[in-house]
Amino acid sequence: MKKSFFAMAAILGLALTSCSSDDNNKSDENKSTFVLKVDDLKGNINDGTVTLDPTQTYTLTGGLVVKGGATLVIPAGTTIKASATADPTSLFIAVERNAKINVNGTAAKPVIMTSAKAVPTEGSWGGLIIAGNAKVNTGDNGTSEVGSLSYGGTNNTDSSGNINFLKISYTGSKFSTTKEYNGVSFFGVGSGTIVSDIYTYESGDDGIEFFGGTVNATNLVIVNSYDDSFDFADGWQGSATNVYIKGVSKAAIEGSNNEKSPGEATPVTTGKLVNFSIIKGGAAFLADEKTINFKDGGGKQAYTNFYVDNDMPSALIKISSTDAAAAKNIADGFFTIENYSFGAAMTNTTGPKLSGTVGAATGAGAGAELPSWASWTK
Repeated sequence: MKKSFFAMAAILGLALTSCSSDDNNKSDENKSTFVLKVDDLKGNINDGTVTLDPTQTYTLTGGLVVKGGATLVIPAGTTIKASATADPTSLFIAVERNAKINVNGTAAKPVIMTSAKAVPTEGSWGGLIIAGNAKVNTGDNGTSEVGSLSYGGTNNTDSSGNINFLKISYTGSKFSTTKEYNGVSFFGVGSGTIVSDIYTYESGDDGIEFFGGTVNATNLVIVNSYDDSFDFADGWQGSATNVYIKGVSKAAIEGSNNEKSPGEATPVTTGKLVNFSIIKGGAAFLADEKTINFKDGGGKQAYTNFYVDNDMPSALIKISSTDAAAAKNIADGFFTIENYSFGAAMTNTTGPKLSGTVGAATGAGAGAELPSWASWTK
């Protein structure tokens, strides 16, 4: 009897030891060699998973790059402030191909990325850059305009993680007039990436831009962008649903196919854009590239439930007189708007094929008013 008891105890002890060993191994698999510093957040996350602490306020002091194979997790309620004294162009968060970022904000506790300056302005830091393996019509191995990330490939269902309930403000620092950050930039990002509920505010360049890829996005609030508000190009084949835009400097929406081969590059930009509200904003915002800048071939653009406020320019679109590919796509019926409300000041709607109900479109939810789904941004 005693022998049986001791034998059973030994077996049980071995089993517990084995389980404990497995648990440690599982934990070890996600460990990272990255040294996380609350007041000095920068450097390369080369491996494992790094999870920020939502009870801390992190100071971004340089470029933070999530390298291929690594993951950055940002829990609900986390705040990251870009240094008030560092070179604004050195301050950014970037996610390489084959890496992941999980921004796990909630409506009650969004993730906040902003500037630490006492009086921040647009361009106080860079922004968020994400690269993926999805198709881009500029090639399968491009290099991002900022951050020098390789992007593009053949995996249209690629996942770079998720972005949920993110407030990102005072971004868009500039190297030059042709090289600058956006609020959030998606380079060849795949449809496996979940993107919802982003609020960009005071971006020195575009609020949100898609360079190719197949990622879809929902519930976007883009306020005060000092170039275009919502931009897509280079064969983006995705959708954007529920987009509220206010404070338009250039175009509210700029959609293009390919700068160098506007009519030939494939895959052709194919954007499905549903429930949009466009409001120019105060006198400082000119919207001098109109509501939609149909550019570099334009590709295929289909809008549904499209609201444009009375303060926008009288012409709906901008198109270059030398952009033959864009003119052809318009003539071929690849630029459409179904169900729309245009302000009385808009007298020139030449361009897209218009159809459906006129004057009843509510856009992102409430016409010119901030929609209820966006109340978390207040």
